[in-house]
Amino acid sequence: MAGLTKNNKRTPQTTIIKVGTNEAGKLPPQAQELEDSVLGALMIEKDAYGSVADLLRPEVFYKDQNRLVYEAIRELAAKDQPVDMLSVGEKLRSLGTLEKAGGAVYLADLTRRVASTAHLRYHAEIIAKKATARDVIALAAQIEEMGFDETQDVDELMQTAEAGIFEISQRSQKRDVTQIDPVIEEAFKRMEKAAMNTGSISGIPSGFHALDKITSGWQSPDLVIIAARPAMGKTAFVLSMAKHMAIDREIPTAIFSLEMSNVQLVNRLIMNVCELEGDKIKTGKMSKEDSKRLNTKINIMKGKPLYLDDTPSLSIFELRSKARKLVREHKVQIIIIDYLQLMNAQGSSFGSREQEVSIISRGLKGLAKELDIPIIALSQLNRGVEARQGVEGKTPQLADLRESGAIEQDADMVCFIHRPEYYHLYNDDKTGKDLRGLAQIIVAKHRNGATDSIWLRFRGKYAKFQNEDDAVDPDEQNSVMPMADSTNSVSIQSSMNAMGEDISQYNL
Repeated sequence: MAGLTKNNKRTPQTTIIKVGTNEAGKLPPQAQELEDSVLGALMIEKDAYGSVADLLRPEVFYKDQNRLVYEAIRELAAKDQPVDMLSVGEKLRSLGTLEKAGGAVYLADLTRRVASTAHLRYHAEIIAKKATARDVIALAAQIEEMGFDETQDVDELMQTAEAGIFEISQRSQKRDVTQIDPVIEEAFKRMEKAAMNTGSISGIPSGFHALDKITSGWQSPDLVIIAARPAMGKTAFVLSMAKHMAIDREIPTAIFSLEMSNVQLVNRLIMNVCELEGDKIKTGKMSKEDSKRLNTKINIMKGKPLYLDDTPSLSIFELRSKARKLVREHKVQIIIIDYLQLMNAQGSSFGSREQEVSIISRGLKGLAKELDIPIIALSQLNRGVEARQGVEGKTPQLADLRESGAIEQDADMVCFIHRPEYYHLYNDDKTGKDLRGLAQIIVAKHRNGATDSIWLRFRGKYAKFQNEDDAVDPDEQNSVMPMADSTNSVSIQSSMNAMGEDISQYNL
């Protein structure tokens, strides 16, 4: 298990923590007889190491002697050299640890203790579980010590505890090799389920027909990155999707908003659903027609399965816990995160922000697989886009992703939002297309399908994206609309709130 430094930050390298007898006189979990038997079997049975290599590490052995012996066995096996009593003895001698490991007499004694090699893997599993229990005990002791320290920040203490448990659970999760037949059966079940859907959408529809044609809907368990420069409308884009998924189709959807409060997010959604400008939302000054439209359309938002969480500086460990609860209690089928660069991996120490983002993106992909749902994470692009010229030059590329290495690698799909009119580019010289009021959605990476790009209509004053062929106000079509600002000073407590509350509390 990784240890704690003086600043209570977790070090990434593995350290061996020796758990001794506690105050109640209880011995730590251990299985020394099984350790001896397993090591003896590895030195007797040819190719036995391969059956337990995924379960055993040197630090899982409780006895120091056994740990040294297993390190020698592992080094021999890694070089495809014979593993027996004599070769292990020679390896220990070359490492200078033969006497610490008990000498040749101890190795011979280990081989004599083997009753049978038939249950080798089962015995190895027990050893690994005992080691995991010791890791949990050691972590609990460290957390207890930190808890009594009055100078310790409680939030940081909780983050450290959660990070420690997460690390232990990740290390202890092992999957056996699966024969192909049950996998084929599961694949057929998914195909049959997809065939029952009307049209070609097998996943969760975004509401944008051209995009769904490329993706067949958001697929489980994909990690989807939607990236853009500031003011391109990332939040408006996912809220337009959330409106279609949660409000129109009643697909349970969760949004983790690290940038905006729940009230600000709801204000944006009200703009989208009721087609009201941001200034009217903030001031509450509306015409009779606006008020009528608000009162009529606001009711369609109530009681819908849309869940919000505005916890600032959310960690990947907190997200994991909350996401599990959402799926378990509310049957959430898709999670949206706004946005990835505002997340952190507290409880761990990193040499750079890139390393931390790598942990976060890998954690998001692992969470999508665990919950078997799509996770959509918004991401910022670096400033490289601004330095390039022309319509094509301003088009985002994978290299423009901030901390791009890990994000690009872990994502199943990467989409960019590009609005040429933001850069005062109103016409495409190659096609003659009028680009005013349009946004290009570029599928730049698609692990399980084709890459392509589509056009959507962006209605800035309503913070809303639509299909390009949807009806639009003629007055909007020929005007350049900046991104509406719906910032509201009201804040509410962070919780996974359904949106079926009295709208009067939002001080519209």
